[in-house]
Amino acid sequence: MIESRAKITSRRWHVQRAHFIVTSMRRFAGELQDAGFEVDYRFADSMQEGVQLHINEYAPEQILATEPNSFAARTLVSKLGVQSVKSNQFLCHPELYQNFMNSRKTIKMEDFYRWQRRRLDVLMDGDEPVGGRWNFDDENRQGPPKTERDRWPKPEPVVLDSLDAEVLADVSTNSWGALPTGQWATSRAGAVHRMKYFMKNILPMFGEHEDAMLASNWHLAHSLLSPYLNIGLLLPEEVLDAAVKEFESGRVPINSAEGFIRQIIGWREYIWNCYWQWMPDYAELNSLNASRDLPKLFTKRDATSMNCMKSVLDGVYQRSYAHHIERLMILGNFALIAGINPQQLTQWMWNSFIDAAEWVMVPNVVGMSQYADGGLLATKPYASGGAYIDRMSDHCKGCAYDRKKRVGENACPFTVLYWDFFLRHEQRFVKNPRVARQVRAAQQLADREEVRATAVTIITRLERGDL
Repeated sequence: MIESRAKITSRRWHVQRAHFIVTSMRRFAGELQDAGFEVDYRFADSMQEGVQLHINEYAPEQILATEPNSFAARTLVSKLGVQSVKSNQFLCHPELYQNFMNSRKTIKMEDFYRWQRRRLDVLMDGDEPVGGRWNFDDENRQGPPKTERDRWPKPEPVVLDSLDAEVLADVSTNSWGALPTGQWATSRAGAVHRMKYFMKNILPMFGEHEDAMLASNWHLAHSLLSPYLNIGLLLPEEVLDAAVKEFESGRVPINSAEGFIRQIIGWREYIWNCYWQWMPDYAELNSLNASRDLPKLFTKRDATSMNCMKSVLDGVYQRSYAHHIERLMILGNFALIAGINPQQLTQWMWNSFIDAAEWVMVPNVVGMSQYADGGLLATKPYASGGAYIDRMSDHCKGCAYDRKKRVGENACPFTVLYWDFFLRHEQRFVKNPRVARQVRAAQQLADREEVRATAVTIITRLERGDL
């Protein structure tokens, strides 16, 4: 195992992300040694140097590794002559995915998800889906509940030990964010405990409000298992089996079980395969020519008066985490309608999130969030104004901006930039059936010139750092 100084210092990671990865590595190495394995744990300036030092000392006939999860790492492994075997961190290997692709002209995530359900025989009644429907999205898009806002069990923290302190001393120099408080487990046993806790206590209420956002509750009913899946402390097959078992026991309703399982065998696996299908050129796509530099509000605390952005960004600072709707419809949505460079946003998210990896961030940001791939991944741009945020969150109450206003000093930046976005890109999207109505509505605004002028003022303030 190689701990590369070049990798750790290659960028300014969130301290909890760096701590999570390095502590998990060192803890795993210790567990292997306790189990009787001989472990060569190398501290080296680079991965290449670490491999060469191992060869110099042990002269192995062969070095075998699980295939890496990034394009650059696989290129490096090949260059170093390291042999690789297929990863078990995913249920659909790209070779299998390609065979599926060969049988059709185009593919959408829903097609892939249904194929996965049939192939894996998950939530199936013969050839038909259990419950008579493939997905229960309509039941899983409720806004925040009016009552019982504290009904979701709080994630149990782990106690930090001397290894945590040792790693923090090593990684804190070139990092940012709040220090870890035990929110994220760094061992296989800790990850399994978190999985079991979620299945028993939280999965039954996962569905209804999975798209809701609350300033008063950052976790809601989300599993918080993605860091462990993406680093390999949990495997998708065991998470899937546990969820199916809870559903079959009658303890979990179909909308919660299906919604969660779709994330595991549908979206996660689809994104993984899109990454390998389109990389490396995909990472640099920018079909909307978004060229604005990442503004200060992403990197400087309390640099905005927008309640929604402030709340989500503070959550990232405190926990290295935001759930999927906060990433897509707050952070990503704002970057999209403000014309922020998608590669800079990808880099910031990759540096910032506890569960980040290139295969996760590139398709989700370049494709799903920023429409920078021109529609390869998503069939529409995920743009919205303040009305959506008000419906799905409690952020708009008491905000300095009025989500109903699209002109004036206190007009909501989301609302203003939403309309301006469709006016800026009207020729591209007026023929897109999923957003053509919004484009025509923008074109018919009686105050559209005033909206565009207000948008210029907002962007000026954004770049100045006082929005």
